[in-house]
Amino acid sequence: MGPTRFEEYSEKYKDLFLMTRSGGILEVRMHTHGGPLQFDWPVQTAYGHVWSDIGRDPENEVMILTGTGELWQIGNPEVWTTKFMDWPNSRKVEMYHESLRMIENMIYCIGIPTIGVINGTGSHWQLGTLCDITICAEGTAFFDAHYLGGVPPGDGIVLALQKILGIKKAAFYAYTGMNINAETALDLGLVSEVLPHEQLLPRARELAEMIMQAPRSTRHLAHSIVSHPWKEALANNQGFQLTHQLYDMAIDEEGIFERLNRIKERFQRNGR
Repeated sequence: MGPTRFEEYSEKYKDLFLMTRSGGILEVRMHTHGGPLQFDWPVQTAYGHVWSDIGRDPENEVMILTGTGELWQIGNPEVWTTKFMDWPNSRKVEMYHESLRMIENMIYCIGIPTIGVINGTGSHWQLGTLCDITICAEGTAFFDAHYLGGVPPGDGIVLALQKILGIKKAAFYAYTGMNINAETALDLGLVSEVLPHEQLLPRARELAEMIMQAPRSTRHLAHSIVSHPWKEALANNQGFQLTHQLYDMAIDEEGIFERLNRIKERFQRNGR
């Protein structure tokens, strides 16, 4: 399979990912109708494809990933209206593969330096922390509500917490669902910098331009070095964690939707 063309994939994904590129620096902004990205199953599927296409374009040299407005992305409990145990078996298998590709393709397919610009609270924030450098807006809250919603936390958030914070802190935040505010996230090493919202993209572009000063081979091989721990973590643990989550969902008679409704006020407060 040969290189992909920016003109083609930027058009293909424009309803979910708005892309601009200048001097090899690719900016990818997640959105739904010009507002924060609203997560659903087509979005999950698109993630794996967009990472693959971006990674196969040799004109991309640095990627900046961000959201729209003041939220990273919005979770949608409505996707769980049909209990997972009632899904067709073939769709359950597809869900497994799409959930893996959403994260793995970002790490395995993109071979250039990446900057995550987490512009606010939202779901699937692990994608921003998987980037080589991660900056976030003041007021951002990070948390994992899986366990509070009666689901084992296997979608990659706890994996990110384990890798960055360590196993004890990760376990604490997994069980309690407690918020990690931006300042604490900086202290814990979850993010690299905390900035006012209006300074995020200018700072990301400044960092990208700095990265671009090195020779191309240096950029690519440096990314390979700094992202290798994620490759090891994903290879060793992500399939294991995701399988545990999906197995529990497959035998869950009550269903996620009912439990999420009981804690929906927290989701609404935090843009989840």
